[in-house]
Amino acid sequence: MKKKILFFTCILLLSYNSVLIECATKVYPQKIISLGPSLTKELYLLEAEDRLIGCTIYAPECAKDKEKVGTVIDINLERIIKLKPDLVLATSLLNPKQVEKLRKLKIKVVVFSQAISFQELCDQFLELAKLIRKEEKASQIIKEVKEKVKSIRNKTKALKKTRVFIQVGAKPLFTPGKNSFVNDFIEFAGGINIAKDTEIGIYSREKILEKNPDVIIIVTMGIRGIKEKEIWQRYKNINAVKNKRICIIDSYKICSPTPVSFVETLKELVKILHPETE
Repeated sequence: MKKKILFFTCILLLSYNSVLIECATKVYPQKIISLGPSLTKELYLLEAEDRLIGCTIYAPECAKDKEKVGTVIDINLERIIKLKPDLVLATSLLNPKQVEKLRKLKIKVVVFSQAISFQELCDQFLELAKLIRKEEKASQIIKEVKEKVKSIRNKTKALKKTRVFIQVGAKPLFTPGKNSFVNDFIEFAGGINIAKDTEIGIYSREKILEKNPDVIIIVTMGIRGIKEKEIWQRYKNINAVKNKRICIIDSYKICSPTPVSFVETLKELVKILHPETE
C-alpha cells in the first residue's frame, strides 16, 4: 500500500513540475518583434536575442540577420502577421493606426515613449526587462551604468561649463530642449545647453548667433552633416567657428541610446566639450 502511495505521489509531483515548466516558458514572450533600434539593442544587452524574430530595416549591426518588418514609422503588417509574434515592441513614432490594427489582431503591442531624461531611459530599460523576465540582468546593468555616470559627473562638475548647441535637424533647424535626455548628455558632460529654453525644438540661426556657443555638435548620418558644417563655417563671429569646434556625431549615438551606450557617448562628449581632460 505504501509503495502505491509513493508511486502515485511521484506521478503527481512529476505532473505538477511539468505543468510549472510549461507555464514558466509561456508566461513571458518567446517571439518578439522590435520596431525601435534602441529596443533591439536592449534585447541583446538583456541576452534575449534568441527570442527576437523581427526588427526594423535600420536595425543595429548585431541584428542584421533578423527578419526585417519595416521602419520605425511604417511597418509591413502582412510580414508581422506571418511571423506570429507574441510581443511587438514599438516606439511612439509608429503610426497609431498600425498599432490599433495589430491590437485588433490580438497581437500584444507595448509602445515606449521618447525618454525625456537619463533616469527615464533607465526606467524604460527595466520596464522592458520585466516584460521578458530579465529583471535581474537589467538591474545589474543599470547599477553599473549609474555608477559610471556618477563618476563622470563628479569629474566634470568642477570644470568650466562649455556653451553647446546640438543640431539634430536642418530644415527646420531643430535642437533638443530641456525635456530630452540629450539635455542630460550636455549637462552631465560639463556643458550648458544654449537651447534649454526651447519647448518645441525649432531654433533660428539668429538666436544661435546671439547666444554664441563654444561648441556646435551636428547630429547626422552621411553627407548632410558635412554640408551643415560648411554652412556654420560662414558665421565667423561664433566662438565655435573661431576655435574650430564644430563636430559631427552619429545620430544613433545621440538619438537612440541604450543605458550602456549612453555612457559611451557621454565619454565622447566630455572629450569634445573638455579636450583638456584627455
